[in-house]
Amino acid sequence: MDGIVTDLIAVGLKRGSDELLSASVVNGPSTMSNSTSATANGNNTKKFKGDGSPNPPSRVLHIRKIPYEISEAEVLSLGIPFGKVTNLLMLKGKNQAFLEMASEEAAVTMVNYYTTVTPHLRNQPIYIQYSNHRELKTDNLPNQARTQAALQALNAVHTGNMSMTGSTISEGAVLAGQSSVLRIIVENLFYPVTLEVLHQIFTKYGTVLKIITFTKNNQFQALLQYADPMHAHHAKMALDGQNIYNACCTLRIEFSKLTSLNVKYNNDKSRDFTRLDLPSGDGQSIDAPVAAAFGAPGIISNPYGAGGFGPAVGFPQAGLSVQGIHGGLGHLGLQHAAVGGRLMHGMGPAGNSVLLVSNLNPEKVSPHWLFILFGVYGDVHRVKILFNKKENALIQMADANQAQLAMSHLNGQKVYGRVLRVTLSKHQMVQLPREGQEDQGLTKDYGNSPLHRFKKPGSKNFQNIFPPSSTLHLSNIPPSITEDDLKNLFESAGSSVRAFKFFLKDRKMALIQLDSLEEAIQALIDLHNHDLGENHHLRVSFSKSTI
Repeated sequence: MDGIVTDLIAVGLKRGSDELLSASVVNGPSTMSNSTSATANGNNTKKFKGDGSPNPPSRVLHIRKIPYEISEAEVLSLGIPFGKVTNLLMLKGKNQAFLEMASEEAAVTMVNYYTTVTPHLRNQPIYIQYSNHRELKTDNLPNQARTQAALQALNAVHTGNMSMTGSTISEGAVLAGQSSVLRIIVENLFYPVTLEVLHQIFTKYGTVLKIITFTKNNQFQALLQYADPMHAHHAKMALDGQNIYNACCTLRIEFSKLTSLNVKYNNDKSRDFTRLDLPSGDGQSIDAPVAAAFGAPGIISNPYGAGGFGPAVGFPQAGLSVQGIHGGLGHLGLQHAAVGGRLMHGMGPAGNSVLLVSNLNPEKVSPHWLFILFGVYGDVHRVKILFNKKENALIQMADANQAQLAMSHLNGQKVYGRVLRVTLSKHQMVQLPREGQEDQGLTKDYGNSPLHRFKKPGSKNFQNIFPPSSTLHLSNIPPSITEDDLKNLFESAGSSVRAFKFFLKDRKMALIQLDSLEEAIQALIDLHNHDLGENHHLRVSFSKSTI
C-alpha cells in the first residue's frame, strides 16, 4: 500500500466532457482487463472519443459526473438493487467511478433501468454506461480498504445477513434492518393521483424501482420500492404529511414490512422500472403475499375509472391559476400549467415534449406511421426522421405530459421486427427544414392534423388510454360493414385474426384480437383512419379487454 501510483488514469476529453477513455495502473500489478469497444447508455449520451461502435454489455459499468463529496456507499447503492456488487473503483478527482457487478445479466438490468430513469446522487444527475473493461482488479491500489468495507456492508444489507441493529453503512447510512419499501396513503383526495405523479415526486429522493397502486377502505394507497433503504428514509422524512396539491392530497408514509415488491405487469396500476419486458396484463398487479399483507383484493381496482390517467390529461380547476398554486410539492418540480381551464401535470423535464426514438426499421419507417402510433398517447405535432440515420427519429408531442405517457407505453415495444427505444430528447422542439433544404419528406408538421385524438377538451379518449395489446378497439364502423369485411381487411394487412365481436349495444364498435402484440401494433398503424366508405373512417386503438 505504500507504493506510489504515478499515473492512475489516462483521461481523454472531448468538448469539455470528462469521459474516461482508458485506464492503466503504473508501478503496480493491478489492472483492469480491457476489451475492444465502448458504449454509452442514457438519453443522448455521448460516446467515447474514437469509438466507432457501441460497447457490448459488460459487468463493469462506468459512472460519470458523480459529486466530488459522494461516499462509496452512495455509489454502491446504485448497483445493490440489481444484484451483488463485487468491486468499486472511485476516481473522485475525475468525478467518475467504475462499478463491477457479479454478473453481466445484473449489469444489463441496471443499465436498462437507468436508461429510462435518470439516476441521481445528492440531487445531481449522473450517467451510467457499459465500460470497455471486462473485469476490475484493484487489490493493490491505495485507499481501497474503505471501499471494500462499504462494499461488504452494503452487500450484507442487501442479502439480509446483517443483524446488528444500529450498524452503520459508511457515512450518511441508515439502520440495517430498515425496509426500502414505503407504504403511501393519500388522504383528502380532492384531485386524482396516479402512479406517474407518485414516481415524479418520490424519484427526487432516490432511485424508484417499483410502484404498486391500489385502493383499500376507499383510500388510494401505494407501495413504492426504492433502490436502497437510505432513499426510503430520506423520502419518508421529507414527504410524510406533505400535500401534493394545495390543501389536499396529503401523503401519509410509513415503512412497509415487505422487503421487496413483485410486480407482474407494467400498466397504470403497477410498474417495475427495471423490467421493460413485462406485459400490460389485466390489472392483477399485486402478488399473493402483498395482497395478504394489506388485505387487498385479488384484482386491484383503479379509483379513477378505466383510463387511470386522470392527472395525465388534466381536470377542472374552477378559479385556480398557476399563480394561485401555493403549498403542496411545487418545490419538487411538479409542473403546473393552466391550459383551457384545466390543470396539467407535466411529467419529466419541464417543457420537454420531444422524444428520441431509436432502433427503427429504416425500410419501413415513415413520419406517418410514427404519427399514428405515438398519436395513441398524445397529439403529435412534428416528426423528424434523421436524414443520415433513418433508424432514429424525433417526435414532438403536444406537451411533456403526453411525451412521458408515450414513452412509458411504447419503449421496448416491437414494431416491424425492431424493438423500439424511446427516451426524452435533449431538444426542446423539432425544427422544420429550411426552404430549399434537402429533406426527402422525412420531416412533417402535424400541428393542424384532423387526426389528433386529444384536441377536444374533455374528450372520452382521455379515459381510454391503454398499453399496447393484441386486442384492438374498432369504432366508427358504418352499418353496412360486416364481421367478415373487417376480418378480411385486417388479414389483407398481414394480420392473423384470432377472435372478433361487435359490441352488443352499439354495432359502430367492435373488438378484434390478433395473433400477437406486434401484429396489433402494425395493424393499428396501417388501418387507423382507413376509409370504410359511407364517409366513415375506421378508428383503431388498443383495448384493455380480451375476447
